[in-house]
Amino acid sequence: MTDATPNAPGPTSSDAPWPVRTVARKIADWINRLGTIWVEGQITQLSARPGTATAFITLRDPSADMSLTLTCPTALLRGTEVPLAEGNRVIVHGKPTFYVGRGTLSLRVDEIRTVGIGELLARIERLRRLLAAEGLFDPRRKRPLPFLPRTIGLITGRASAAEHDVLTNAANRWPAVHFRVINVAVQGATAVPQVLKALATLDRDPEVEVIVIARGGGSVEDLLPFSDEALCRAVASARTPVVSAIGHEPDTPLLDHVADLRASTPTDAGKRVVPDVAEETQRIQTLRDRARRSLHGWVDRERRLLDALRSRPVLAQPLVPLDRRAEDVNTLRERAKRAMLASLSTESTHLAATRSRLTTLGPAATLARGYAVVQLVGATGADGVVRSIDQLDVGTEIRVRVGDGAAHATVSAREDPPGTASER
Repeated sequence: MTDATPNAPGPTSSDAPWPVRTVARKIADWINRLGTIWVEGQITQLSARPGTATAFITLRDPSADMSLTLTCPTALLRGTEVPLAEGNRVIVHGKPTFYVGRGTLSLRVDEIRTVGIGELLARIERLRRLLAAEGLFDPRRKRPLPFLPRTIGLITGRASAAEHDVLTNAANRWPAVHFRVINVAVQGATAVPQVLKALATLDRDPEVEVIVIARGGGSVEDLLPFSDEALCRAVASARTPVVSAIGHEPDTPLLDHVADLRASTPTDAGKRVVPDVAEETQRIQTLRDRARRSLHGWVDRERRLLDALRSRPVLAQPLVPLDRRAEDVNTLRERAKRAMLASLSTESTHLAATRSRLTTLGPAATLARGYAVVQLVGATGADGVVRSIDQLDVGTEIRVRVGDGAAHATVSAREDPPGTASER
């Protein structure tokens, strides 16, 4: 049966759909035009059954959760210098092929090259220079670890010696330490994606204040995931400080340079993420002793100062100056009293003399010597005193005041002073 729509059928619709064979052949035609390509990845599955002509390989991207199916002649696998196994890094040459019957895409491989240790190390070195040039290794961007984190995130292999070393040594130093452990694959094709996912999970947890990525020692291939570019960049951009505890002391994956702290081993990481309770207790005791000695020294100095002050005469006998001042006050008070009495006596004498003079010069004394004061009856004040004979007419009523009393009289006659008549 031939295809009813050979090359360029019109647009599809519900009334004019394409048959499956047309779609499959068009996809196959398009893929066949791609040509051959070189691809690098890590083998995660290899199936080469005896007696079959075709072997199937799953090639995975070490830095992403993506894979590709490869097919190759079984003889090609037997012809490699180093036997291929799952976990090997390889470079393959092939052509994308779309199998119309099954509707699957695969890469038909005609050459497979294993990536040797030298090539891996050269790639790591190139990546090292690139990340260093971008400043990811700069010590100034590294953050200090918290003194006593509330929760420590741990990314490591399940039931591994690295996990045991970190947990045991941290608990020995600080028994109340709290961990949140995420177990991942620490080698192979799935290691990087799982570590990235665990890192993102712990970095989002507000309780986690430091993250430890730990793995035991191994070969260059085993530690290769911890030199992955995607993992290094994820650690550099993490919000939470990260501790790298990969392998042994000689092992230095790129993660060691990017992390905020490099621990030489997982055991060392367990010792560096928490303080030692014994050391801190001893430090507190030492500080308490220093504070006690300092306080005692200060009290002794102040006591000696008080003793020196109290030994001075003014403080040894504080009442003596007061007694002297009391005597001075009494003396001054007596002097003031005598001066006041003398002043009062003098003023009293002056007052008595003035009173005597006033008494002698007063009207009463004059009247007592026989003089009299004549006043007009009915007049008041100074106008009523008779000072001239001209004020008196015959019949005028007058009041005559003498020293011991007064008498009323009427003028019966008026006499002029002697010599006045003759003058008139």
